[in-house]
Amino acid sequence: MSALAGPDAASAPRPVAPSPEVVMEVRGASKIYLSGPNAVAALSDMTLALNAGELTGIVGPSGSGKTTFLMIAGLLEPPSTGVVHFRGRPIADPQTRLNSLRDFRRTHVGFIFQKANLIPFLTAVENVQIALEINDVRPKLARERARELLAQFGLGHREDNYPTQLSGGEQQRVSIARALANDPVLLLADEPTAALDGTRGRQVMEVFRALADERRVAVGVVTHDPRWSDIFDRIVEMSDGRMVSERAGGVAGHL
Repeated sequence: MSALAGPDAASAPRPVAPSPEVVMEVRGASKIYLSGPNAVAALSDMTLALNAGELTGIVGPSGSGKTTFLMIAGLLEPPSTGVVHFRGRPIADPQTRLNSLRDFRRTHVGFIFQKANLIPFLTAVENVQIALEINDVRPKLARERARELLAQFGLGHREDNYPTQLSGGEQQRVSIARALANDPVLLLADEPTAALDGTRGRQVMEVFRALADERRVAVGVVTHDPRWSDIFDRIVEMSDGRMVSERAGGVAGHL
């Protein structure tokens, strides 16, 4: 103990770190798929929270349940068992009709999938714009917002091109812009950099980092790429449908 410390220093209470602000939490979730006479467990008793202002990496081999977790956390699939909570309140369980949550998903959740899934007969800017117009944003404002997002991803010169006129990496960047169009509080990405080179991939991950830091978005990213471990707050490893480890990422590890 330092000589400068008073006699009660050892017994003085230590400051308590604030509890994380949980945006979406999957509790005790399992997902069972029927394959002929067999039942396949894609997810088993999974509990994981995605927190505001935190960038979480989800890693593991193919078939480990990573994408299934994203689908359940993003309210695209119901769990076979367990409950999904949004900001502390239950929002989905095995009996939930997820079509009833369609408007909620559009407003609160952004998705980025392995494939861009762009609408082929719409230009790049229209693919982003439509995500805003569905949420009743006026066409003029929607187009301005879409153009800003495309420019942010280095696609300002490609906004009037159709998907077939874009490279795979460019298509994926359009899909990322579309996912961010409505300022979601939860962003879920499944291998978002798989079609990008190292430079573009790093740019995308830095956008996710900024969303977590500056807008307190909860971001969950499934990836096989070890290059991004330094940018995550937390890394969750999955295997055989279960979470097998959780550790601090490079960002949290250097705080």
